[in-house]
Amino acid sequence: MRNVRIDTDYMKKVLRELLDIPSPTGFTDEVVRYTCERLTELGVRNEITRRGAIRADLKGKIGSPDRAIVAHLDTIGAMVRQLKPDGRLGVVPIGTWSSRFAEGARVTIYSDVGHRRGTLLPSKASGHAYNLEVDTQPVSWDNIELRVDEPVYSDSDLRELGIDVGDLIAVDPQPEFSGNGYINSRHLDDKAGVAVLLAVAKAAMDKGLELPVDCHLLFTISEEVGSGASSVLHGDVAEMVTIDTGPVAPGQASEEHGVTICMQDSAGPFDYHLTRKLSGICKQYDIRHRRDVFLYYRCDSASAVESGNDIRTALVCFGTDATHGYERCHEESLKALGSLLTLYLQTEPMFLRDRDELGPIAGFPELPLD
Repeated sequence: MRNVRIDTDYMKKVLRELLDIPSPTGFTDEVVRYTCERLTELGVRNEITRRGAIRADLKGKIGSPDRAIVAHLDTIGAMVRQLKPDGRLGVVPIGTWSSRFAEGARVTIYSDVGHRRGTLLPSKASGHAYNLEVDTQPVSWDNIELRVDEPVYSDSDLRELGIDVGDLIAVDPQPEFSGNGYINSRHLDDKAGVAVLLAVAKAAMDKGLELPVDCHLLFTISEEVGSGASSVLHGDVAEMVTIDTGPVAPGQASEEHGVTICMQDSAGPFDYHLTRKLSGICKQYDIRHRRDVFLYYRCDSASAVESGNDIRTALVCFGTDATHGYERCHEESLKALGSLLTLYLQTEPMFLRDRDELGPIAGFPELPLD
């Protein structure tokens, strides 16, 4: 196998451009178009489902048992749930995230007739008006409202602007790429993962990597609400590796300068053999890595299995501080993830018997019990 470095400049350029495209779940058409354009530029065949999930193909020597690598294009966001009598908007989250990280966020409201700018604020936002109540009000989406940057002072004013219940709200990413490698931004989950996967595709095409088996690059559009990879898989995919964010926090083993291999999330353990294969690649090629367990976490792998796909799954992550808040990762983690995936592409299939949905016990793996 060839240990090929991904093009870091390309990865960061793509990440910047992805962050500039609003894509809360349910509002992903433009980011789908952008991703298909990048794949086409690289010479990677791609197609989309009815709603826009992307399937792209890297051809190998054989077609089965093939593999897939998946990342998600959608992000957390919000939706208008109420037009208030004072001209403010009540909101609900899209995806699971704390209202604590919504406070102060600059946003765009996408109505049926255009878009408007505004700010998400706690309902009691001014210390000059509410004194200590600013600090004692509960952290809750019920206490978050959207202040629209227009002269609106009633619900009828909002309607005249074309704003209504169900309008999508995209949160500004506020990206900052530091000279020392740190990247701060909202929505690194999972746009950093998408940028890495596109950089891996670029490396495979530019370097002419020989793949033993077909690999499908999947980009899902509803991971943040739980249905991600439920309907985009090829029927003969035997193993799937999900790319996502690894929470860096006390009690977690994930860190910001290497790749994290998750052994289990809230949906249960990942495949024993596939996770050990990935950690073995890291050891063999001296890729900085950790193993971790995520208690309050769900990824595309869960939706793929729950929708009836009998596949081996794994989860590999870039370490991220303050996930689903104002996130931070380091480009060394993204590079380590890219190195692992370019090597994984070049490995033989886990088990040739996996090409068949049903078969005899011959060729089925054994566990190291002795």
